[in-house]
Amino acid sequence: MRKFLSFILVLLLAAGSAWAQADTVRMAYTVRGTVTDFQTGRALESVYVSIPGRHQATATNADGYFVIKSSQPIETLEFSYLGYRTRRLRASATMEVGLRREVLPLNEAMIVSGDAREIVMTALERLRETYCTEPEMLRCFYRETLQKRSRYIYVAEAVARLFKGQYNGSVGRDAAALEKSRVLVSQRVHDTLSVKAMGGPTQAITHDILKNNQIIFNANDLQLYSFTMEMPEYIGDRLQFVIRMTPAALADYALYNCKLYIDRELLTFTRIEAALDMSDRVKAINMILVRKPMGLRFFPDEASIVINYRLTPEGKSRMEYFRSTMRFTCDWRRRMFRTPYVAVNELVVTDVLPDAQPIPRGERFSTQDFLTDKAFEFQDPDFWNDYNIIEPSESLEHAIDRLRRGR
Repeated sequence: MRKFLSFILVLLLAAGSAWAQADTVRMAYTVRGTVTDFQTGRALESVYVSIPGRHQATATNADGYFVIKSSQPIETLEFSYLGYRTRRLRASATMEVGLRREVLPLNEAMIVSGDAREIVMTALERLRETYCTEPEMLRCFYRETLQKRSRYIYVAEAVARLFKGQYNGSVGRDAAALEKSRVLVSQRVHDTLSVKAMGGPTQAITHDILKNNQIIFNANDLQLYSFTMEMPEYIGDRLQFVIRMTPAALADYALYNCKLYIDRELLTFTRIEAALDMSDRVKAINMILVRKPMGLRFFPDEASIVINYRLTPEGKSRMEYFRSTMRFTCDWRRRMFRTPYVAVNELVVTDVLPDAQPIPRGERFSTQDFLTDKAFEFQDPDFWNDYNIIEPSESLEHAIDRLRRGR
């Protein structure tokens, strides 16, 4: 459980397995749009877009673009983003939404007062009350991408079901199952070196830091960190304590640099940003790398995750968004230049399903499985039809087109 993100550097072969498609309700209603900063016009990525009173949701892509679908007419949409005021707007077929930054109305000294460690410990002690206590079945969209320099050389996508059991400090009963998936791999000879991410969508289960207390928030590791209060921020309309966790002692393994957002009123975790400490590269590599080809040298620069949690109508915390980022360079011995790579895995909860029964063992996606080995080739342009997904950005769409043409 010390592993941060388990990657294997391998010679990646094109996948060709079949996919299983679950029955879905026809999504006859669609809203498209873009979300930007109201003042600057800058596109906002990873804005959470949801239908109030329902479970359908999605997130904006790197261009601020979104598409959301429903089986019922969509009358209202809600837009929520870190540091910005939440907006509820009447929906139309196409929308252009500008979000305004939230201004702190309180005195600084009053806001940042309090003992940072004590606030974190209190929030952790309250998890049995504040985390979702009933089992849930979530439908999610998941995407893996790999860039070599500025060019995408691998894209894999899936819709998955995640079963989340009741809170007990463990993820032992939680599981994922694929509903539909596809993959594209560069066929260029010089792009054969790639990354396989173990577990695919199950990473959002094993790295649910609030529920899996073997990662960071265990009694032994918490003693190794210092806690510092930073200026608060809004997430939606709720004011957050912002607390920095930094390594304060030596350990046999790499620690993390974390930024925690805790709801000031409810003392629930709203967002966690965790980056592996790279000050000791040997320890960092031991936490990241499982296997690599002989003669390849691996130099990690970043291994980080971001997890957003959302309050349910019952006031419980539920994971809504997960993103992992790996930046590294590689070279073969005796070669002069290193090649930079960026691997990103992203998951958004798009629906809460009514049947929260555990996933049968034969359908489970294992933490040792690779999405590339199970996904179907990109072929059908209407592949996702009635699923909510994170739309590909313009650059990713261009990359997909090039990969389809073998370029």
